[in-house]
Amino acid sequence: MKAVRLFLRQMTLAAESCALPLVGGQAVMEGVLMRNGASYALAVRRPSGSISVESRRWRTMGPQGLRAIRFLRGFPILVETLSNGVRALNRSADLSMGEDDAEPMSRRQVICTLLMALGAAVALFVAAPHLLALGMEWLGLAGDMTGVSFHLWDGLFKFLMFIGYIAAISFMPDIRRVFQYHGAEHKTIHAFERGGMVTVATARACSRLHPRCGTTFLLFVLSVAIVLHAVTVPLLLMAWNPSSALARHLGIMCFKILLIAPVSALAYEIIRYAATLKDGFWGRLLRAPGLFLQLLTTREPDDEQLEVAVVALREALGPDSPYAGRFESPDPIVME
Repeated sequence: MKAVRLFLRQMTLAAESCALPLVGGQAVMEGVLMRNGASYALAVRRPSGSISVESRRWRTMGPQGLRAIRFLRGFPILVETLSNGVRALNRSADLSMGEDDAEPMSRRQVICTLLMALGAAVALFVAAPHLLALGMEWLGLAGDMTGVSFHLWDGLFKFLMFIGYIAAISFMPDIRRVFQYHGAEHKTIHAFERGGMVTVATARACSRLHPRCGTTFLLFVLSVAIVLHAVTVPLLLMAWNPSSALARHLGIMCFKILLIAPVSALAYEIIRYAATLKDGFWGRLLRAPGLFLQLLTTREPDDEQLEVAVVALREALGPDSPYAGRFESPDPIVME
C-alpha cells in the first residue's frame, strides 16, 4: 500500500507540473516580486524584520491580442516588464526603509525613469561600442560598416561592457543583496515547478540558476543584435550611403536604436523556445550562456531571503489557488 500511495503521489505531482502556471519574478530592494498572470505580489523585508506584501495589478501595454502573436509580443512585453519593475523597485525601496506612506510613482515619473534608462543603455551599449569599433577600423584591425569584422568588434565591445558593468555593480553592498534575492527568486520558482512542498528548506536545495531569467534575455538581445546588425547595416548602406562620414555613422546608430524592437521580439521567442527544450544537446547549448551569466547576477541567498521569496510566490498564486496547500510560510503583513 505504501508503494501504491507513493506512486499515486508521484502521478499527482506530474499532472500538476504539466498544468503549473507560468510564474516569473524579479529581485527588488530587500525583496522579491512574483508575477502570476494579470497580477503580482511584492514581498519586502522591513527594518523590523517582518515581511510586508502587496498584491497589485500587472499593468499591460498595447492590445491584449498582441501577446498571442509570436515575433510581435516580445517588445511590448519588455516595455511593460520594465515599467512594472521600476514601480516595484521604487516601492520596495520605500518599504525596506519603513516608509509605508510614501507616494507611488506617477505615470510621468515612470516614463521619465524609463527614458533616462534607455538613454544610458543607448550610450553604453550602442554608441560606445560603435565608436570603439570605429577605432578598430582606424587602427586597421577592422573593415568599414559594410563588412562583418566591424560588427564583430562592435559585438565584442557590447559583451565586454555588459559583463564589466554587471561585475562592477556587484561590488556594491546593496546590489549584492539584490543578487541574493535574485537567487532566492530562482530557487523558489524551481521548488514550485518541481512539485511538492514549497518551503525555505526545499527552495534552499534548488539551483539559483533558471532558464527563464531576464538576465538571460538581455544576453540573447545582445547576441541577436550582433547578427541583425551584421546583416541589415550593409543592406541599408547599399540603399543609403551619404558622403559625410558623420551623417553615415549617426544614421547607422539611429538605425540600431530602431532595431531594438525587432531584436527584443526575436530574443524573446528564442528564450521561450530554449526554456521548453528538454535536457538534450540543443537545449543545453541554448541555455548554457544565460546560465553562465547568472553566476554573476545571482548569489546564494540566506534563509531569511528565501522566506521572502516563498511568501511572494504564495501571495502571487493567491489563497484560493489549488497550490496553496504546498506552502508553509509565515503570515505576512498584508498592506493595501
